Amino acid sequence: MRIDEMMENIKSTEKEGVKILLDGLVAKGVKHVVLSPGSRNAPLLMGVAREKRLKHYVVVDERSAAFFALGMVQRLGEPVAVVCTSGSALLNYAPAISEAYYQRLPLLVVSADRPVAWIDQDDSQTIRQRGILQNIVKASFELAGEVRDEEERWLAVRMVNDAIECAVKGRRGPVHINVPLREPLYGQREWNQMEHVRNIERIDGGDIIAPEVMSVLSERFENCPKVMILAGCHLPERKVQEALIRLGELENVVILSETPANTGNCKQIGMIDRVLATVDEHERREFAPDLLVTFGGPLISRHVKAFLRRFRPQEHWHIDRSTHLVDTFQVLTKQVDLEAGSFLDALSRQVKERHSDYATRWQAKKQLSDVRHAEFDQEVGWCDWKAFSILLPAIPQGVALQLGNSTPARYGQLFDCRQMERVDANRGTSGIDGATSTAVGAAVLNPGMTLLITGDMSFLYDSNALWNRYITPRLKIVVMKNGGGGIFRFIQGPSELEELEECFETRQEVNVRGYADLHHFAFFRAESVGKLQQVLPDFWAERDRPAMLEIDTTMCDNAAQLKAYFRKLSGE
Repeated sequence: MRIDEMMENIKSTEKEGVKILLDGLVAKGVKHVVLSPGSRNAPLLMGVAREKRLKHYVVVDERSAAFFALGMVQRLGEPVAVVCTSGSALLNYAPAISEAYYQRLPLLVVSADRPVAWIDQDDSQTIRQRGILQNIVKASFELAGEVRDEEERWLAVRMVNDAIECAVKGRRGPVHINVPLREPLYGQREWNQMEHVRNIERIDGGDIIAPEVMSVLSERFENCPKVMILAGCHLPERKVQEALIRLGELENVVILSETPANTGNCKQIGMIDRVLATVDEHERREFAPDLLVTFGGPLISRHVKAFLRRFRPQEHWHIDRSTHLVDTFQVLTKQVDLEAGSFLDALSRQVKERHSDYATRWQAKKQLSDVRHAEFDQEVGWCDWKAFSILLPAIPQGVALQLGNSTPARYGQLFDCRQMERVDANRGTSGIDGATSTAVGAAVLNPGMTLLITGDMSFLYDSNALWNRYITPRLKIVVMKNGGGGIFRFIQGPSELEELEECFETRQEVNVRGYADLHHFAFFRAESVGKLQQVLPDFWAERDRPAMLEIDTTMCDNAAQLKAYFRKLSGE
């Protein structure tokens, strides 16, 4: 088929979710689809029949149709899709699906369904199809037939990629894609055949990536003039740190890392929000990468996520052993199923130098941010920002830092914390519910000092953590007493509502000293620059019991000063 033929418009079903599914099948190399007639699956029947890039077969009986498709998969060793209507039609697929499961065959089961509102409402063909095959498929997916906005479009594209990749990677097997469809079912519209194609490739890594695959990836990496490596939450790992040192020397590479990434002292930009704020609006396109390589867990920085979603890289590789695709920036092209250390080590030993000014331009912005940061430090009065500017650099070498959500974790990204032994934060779900308990547990196994910095609301929420017989004298807790939920004064949206104080901030008067005395902590308090500088040496000192430091600031001042800080960084 010629390229111009592939690019021509096609009149097909108006259901965009169905069109995304069809484009995904084609992009993943699926060639054969078995259809069984029905009414609810009319958009699927129409879409497949009119898709010239797919060969279809019509088998009326669903039980036979599924076994028919099974035989094709056996013969080809490739995925084949089988499509049915809603109701008991899907149940008739079950014998063949179970056979595919135990034969480890990638059968793609696509079922039309009624909208969820009609399930169990005594209407025809409204059985509970969601998850009905869970014991005989690798995974089940719920794909919206109607797509209402860009976010739902992104979800549908990702889900189709995820489903097909799941069927063929690792232990191969059947997957179920359930597609709820609303009436009318027979509407049509014209589509560009390539409109929804984004093929996300999942690369099997095993223990080590295949040399021929790494050769292709490294060649692409070194030929790209603008490469960004972005590190999220990650446990300390020497192999990662050493690989990033080597990669950080390349002119076409910038490394951005968050504090809990624990990437060591490589040539990197560790204060992402601070540096990114100095990039003018008209410069942002040129600072965006062509290739983005990510590893580690969820990111704290909202700024970098917004930046990369707006100025999208041409390619995004995510290094992760996740069972599902992780498409944080909505442009994922490859997910490498390998430990980050193994991948980065192999990559760093194979890529060659190329001339580029990309790293130099980012480093210039880092230097500018350092200057403006220092100027603001001289100007600002007592507030959370000032307290962190004194506290974080003063933390002794080799301390294990635990950052609570959400304000401490965000302030932790604005200051250089590389003297720490490691930094951890509960950013998997980003809740405030267990920061103190986590720090207590970590401290038990840490022979050195463990320091928790938490907000007063988080501290109050998890106060039962102090009711614990395993608290070690090596544990230090800093409570930022600013009246509760101060982050909501900084976040656009809640800060503008009249319900801000009552429903979001939920101001609390936390008796930090009372908790310290009750649980036999040494207690310290600071309410000014001078007082904080005065008490810190005693707070760090070793003693026969744990220690707690209360830092008092004013909620309203904190939000205003943080906003002023970012205005300073941007040059306003």
